[in-house]
Amino acid sequence: MSEGAESAALAELAKRRGFFFGSSEAYGGVGGFYTYGPQGAALKSNVEEAWRDRFAVQEGNLEIEAPTIMPEPVFEASGHLDGFDDMLVECAECGESHRADHLIEDNSPLEDAETLSPEEAAEKISDLGLVCPNCGAELAGQSVEEFNLMFATNIGPGSKSPGYLRPETAQGIFVEFPRIKEYARNRLPFGVTQIGRAYRNEISPRKNIVRTREFTQAELEQFIDPERDEPDLSSVEDIEVRLYPATEQQADDGDYVDTTIGDAVEEGIVANGWIGYFLGIAQEWYEDVGVDMERFRFRQHLPGELAHYAADCWDAESEVDGDWIEIAGFAYRGDYDLSKHAEHADDDFTVFQQYDEPKTVERAVVDPDMATLGPEFGAQAGDVADALETLAQRDPDAFDADEVTLDIDGEEVTVDTDVANFAVETQTEAGEHITPHVVEPSFGVDRTVYTLLAHAYERDEVDGEDRTFLSLSPTVAPTNVGVFPLVSNVDELVELADDVAEELRAAGFAVVYDDSGSIGRRYRRQDEVGTPFCVTIDRDGIESEGDTTVTIRERDSGRQVRVPVDDLVETFVGLRAGTTSFDDVLDANEVVEA
Repeated sequence: MSEGAESAALAELAKRRGFFFGSSEAYGGVGGFYTYGPQGAALKSNVEEAWRDRFAVQEGNLEIEAPTIMPEPVFEASGHLDGFDDMLVECAECGESHRADHLIEDNSPLEDAETLSPEEAAEKISDLGLVCPNCGAELAGQSVEEFNLMFATNIGPGSKSPGYLRPETAQGIFVEFPRIKEYARNRLPFGVTQIGRAYRNEISPRKNIVRTREFTQAELEQFIDPERDEPDLSSVEDIEVRLYPATEQQADDGDYVDTTIGDAVEEGIVANGWIGYFLGIAQEWYEDVGVDMERFRFRQHLPGELAHYAADCWDAESEVDGDWIEIAGFAYRGDYDLSKHAEHADDDFTVFQQYDEPKTVERAVVDPDMATLGPEFGAQAGDVADALETLAQRDPDAFDADEVTLDIDGEEVTVDTDVANFAVETQTEAGEHITPHVVEPSFGVDRTVYTLLAHAYERDEVDGEDRTFLSLSPTVAPTNVGVFPLVSNVDELVELADDVAEELRAAGFAVVYDDSGSIGRRYRRQDEVGTPFCVTIDRDGIESEGDTTVTIRERDSGRQVRVPVDDLVETFVGLRAGTTSFDDVLDANEVVEA
């Protein structure tokens, strides 16, 4: 299939079969917003549930659900108001806005345009002679501006309480850390997960549900003590991964590194054991939900790509239609997030870590004379006392002088050191308060859904007819089983088909019942939406000697096998869980020749 054709064919199938389509089309539509149809909503829900099972339940992590709108101070503390920008260039001819770095990379594939400054991007646009994709006008000479991606709103009437739609789910976890740590009994390490909506006012949404203005994230924030906590790599050390380190990307003859998680961490290719641990889990999870691992890699961020708070970051990327798209990020965020909120919020973002044995230490302390500070500094006296305490911890030698200079709300004040009553005391301590570091695996659910559809999209020929089908994993397929009476005018067949459908639904399977059209057409309909198995009820199964039997058809191969109706639920439980293969079912039962 030619470049671009895969995306076009997938978009057509998605709209026709109810996976996803542009929102508000009755009113002309609006870019960057999509509605998931019945098939897409079920697929997306299954992906979320599979992620929750692996990264929350199996890891023993907590899960929360925070609001999607948060007050402005949250994003002042996190840095989103000042630094959450993309580069915008506007066409002087038609007024259309474009993301400058995307224009550059589309026309100069080896360019890492995200690392450019706005001025450098404008110069590159001129050098490449780029034109507006909308009207064809030249963009040379147009300025490139920083555009903040936050959606603003007001909380309550008026404008007294500004807020923003969250651009990521992570801040909801960080803000609630003082309470969540209590639920974790103040014991590190622990993880907190969240699956939910996030919003970014993208300059130029594109590629269907790959880049949208409203999307779903599945994020895990793993809180650790960097001095004590190490992951147990034994469960992932032998998992094979394809890595694309920064050094290989920068080399003229750079290539992938195919290795194991254990070797990658031991050799320093992946510098942090926690990152390696989650790469290993993700590798297995992506394979389980149906990503084509021949079109999958982990790519390390280049130095210019790294967020200022990240010590290291790797992206999970999938290849779709000739392009590599980011579908997850794995970042070591250090203590940046909790420290920032500790600076701005009135709460404790530390965890008390008890020593194995009590320690005797010398501590610099102050006991400010408030009877002197009060008359001299008035309402600022409390802030002055706090500043003296902070200075004693940071620079005790400063109290050797006769006076110290403090910064109180941007104003310098001078205090006589004898007012501080400075002393060095010997103390016995049972532990210390630390600000945990954070390791963050962050998954784009919509991009994962798109990858699964793209990688599952296949065409072949069955019974002399061209066929399109989605080879979706039973783990995430929107429908698990199609149930068909061979003909709809025989009461006995219809009654048994109804009973089969009802029994499978009661066992937790998503079932579609279809008695319309030829059996071949019914198979094709289910093939196109990725239903892994179909059950057909015919006269031979009812009239056969012994057990009543039905026919199970497997989607990808079209093979069929006759199975006792009483064994159906057990058979499908094994097939969905992956503990039974279709070959096992064929070996144990009567194969039906095509």
